[in-house]
Amino acid sequence: MALNNEPRRALWILGVQPGNGREETLLSYLQAGGYDCRLGHYDNLAVGRPLGIVLDVSPFSDDGWGLLMRIKSSPSTRNIPVLAVFLSEKGKVGGLFPVAGFFMLPIDEQYLQERLAIYGLTEEAETWDLQALVASRSGEENLSKAVEGLGFEVVKGYTGKEALALASIHPHYIAFSSQMLPDMSAFELQEKFRLYPYSSNMPLFVLLKSDMKEGEKQAMSRELAHLVRKKQLSCEEFLAHLQRRD
Repeated sequence: MALNNEPRRALWILGVQPGNGREETLLSYLQAGGYDCRLGHYDNLAVGRPLGIVLDVSPFSDDGWGLLMRIKSSPSTRNIPVLAVFLSEKGKVGGLFPVAGFFMLPIDEQYLQERLAIYGLTEEAETWDLQALVASRSGEENLSKAVEGLGFEVVKGYTGKEALALASIHPHYIAFSSQMLPDMSAFELQEKFRLYPYSSNMPLFVLLKSDMKEGEKQAMSRELAHLVRKKQLSCEEFLAHLQRRD
């Protein structure tokens, strides 16, 4: 029998500039959980084939939002799972945001349908009357049509509060949210979804703008700063989030 000599795939940490040591706490947490991990570089992603990416999107990151858009825009890297985290200036883990995934706008309908099928989120729609929640200021007509084509009934919320109200009174099988809604970010919306029985385990996909400006990136990072713990997450708390995500 031939031996498999292919090296074990690792988790890569991105958004942290090499040499400043901000990745050390995150590395120690991941290693304690049994993960192979290392500080990576975007230019090596396509050939390096990491198991997943842990990406710093804090105000102290090395263009974390820009990296996220580059990763999700390229066919060679967009299928790599990304976990967004918030690292303090000294590298303490303030929070993590385990959304189900990211899609770029304007939506690629075929890619969207392929990925949802791979995630196993379309099988039930063929049998049951299931609803998909779309939270967006514009309503995202192309996305809605693609999701309806998979057998879902689409329900729309045009603000975060409206999406929360809908989620509190009726179960939805899956949800999509613009990166920034008029009244909150998709990541704050996810935190609030967890408070309601109908939406606590609902997969949420975040829709990314392809033309995100520098000021918008900074605003997103500041928005996350309001959601994170003032005291860093312990190793046990961090790994518990990863286990729930798996």
